[in-house]
Amino acid sequence: MKPVTAVIIGAGSRGSGYALFQWDFPDRFKVVGVADPKNIRVKRIQKRYNIPDENTFSDWSEFIKRDKFADAVIIATPDILHKAPAVACADKGYHILLEKPMAVTEEDCHQIAQACERNNIMLAVCHVLRYHPPFTKVKELIESGVIGDVVNIQHTEPIGYWHFAHSYVRGNWRQEESSTFSLLAKSCHDLDLLRYWMGKHRLALLEFESEITLSVHRSSFGSLQHFRKENKPVGAGSRCLDCSVEANCPYSAKKIYLDKDEEKYSRWPIKVISEIHDIENITKALEDKQYGRCVYECDNDVCDNQVVNFAFEGGRTASFTMVAFTETLFERQTKVYGTRGEITSLGTGPVHVYDFITNKTTRHDTAAPPSGTHLDGHGGADYFLMDAFVRAVSTNDASHISTGPQDALASHLLVFAAEKARRENRIITINEDYTYQ
Repeated sequence: MKPVTAVIIGAGSRGSGYALFQWDFPDRFKVVGVADPKNIRVKRIQKRYNIPDENTFSDWSEFIKRDKFADAVIIATPDILHKAPAVACADKGYHILLEKPMAVTEEDCHQIAQACERNNIMLAVCHVLRYHPPFTKVKELIESGVIGDVVNIQHTEPIGYWHFAHSYVRGNWRQEESSTFSLLAKSCHDLDLLRYWMGKHRLALLEFESEITLSVHRSSFGSLQHFRKENKPVGAGSRCLDCSVEANCPYSAKKIYLDKDEEKYSRWPIKVISEIHDIENITKALEDKQYGRCVYECDNDVCDNQVVNFAFEGGRTASFTMVAFTETLFERQTKVYGTRGEITSLGTGPVHVYDFITNKTTRHDTAAPPSGTHLDGHGGADYFLMDAFVRAVSTNDASHISTGPQDALASHLLVFAAEKARRENRIITINEDYTYQ
């Protein structure tokens, strides 16, 4: 078969990352165009994939005026700019790999799903964890009945203390107005997983409350707990490079971004600080741009910790915890409790099942991406996502995609309902069609 051809819309960290699939599998995938307002990004992608000048664009609106010249698009624009290019590309006939979240409003999510369905477009929303072998193994084990009926799932996302400071205090996802709330920006992956694992058991209730209380009768989680002006250490400066107490701060920009290993300047997260990846330009950026600011003097307003509780039909329950203050990142921690045993996954490596009958633990190994692949993000899940999308487009078989329009839409609506419940400090009832009251 001919390789699937694609245009990258948004050539930042995620867009350029997915494009790396061509490096590993040039016979299966080929980048033939790029659109991004930053010329340096366009030129970098153009050079890397030998793209002709006529297929480079400073804006996706210029690209969409052209006759269709590729099979698919990869949309990795900022979150608030997903809807317009997604709908336009669907109407033009392009299959779509769309970075999560789909969009930042319910209406925009609906419009994207509708556009893909009316045009018979394959849409893969980048809920990469659905494609991650440890989590697909959890799903497989649940459906096998090895732990009996599922009673409860506990799932935690440890964001990582420096990762949260980078992305959600100093970075592009720090403000709801310019991006979205942290549960949608960071953890729509995880609420999607809970739906995925519970399978046929329809969501009955979602409870999420926000006011801090000592009452034993209510849960109350979700706040910007730490990264606030009143928590700034005595004597701290406004920027890390000029701070007298920086050495004792775990969130120091010097610690996170400056390194003796020059190679690290072209890797995430350091590479997002400056378009030119060397110590001189990184240091300059820390002197006068957002990533050098004190974390206690930023304009951030998104939650740094959050818990969501679910009740499913038949009394089954689930809980999700998102927390910034952790050593590890990307290593989700999951426990599935059943009537005959329990499943444990640390998000990487094997999955373990404890059997109540034998009192023994069985290890279940999981697949790994091909050795040496450049798509190693999210523990290799980025590779499995791209593999599934390319396979679906090349064979014209959408069954390879597990995060299509309606499935992804339902998960996003669940996240919006959770945030509504948090803001209004009440229990939200989810209807069968994922509307809520």
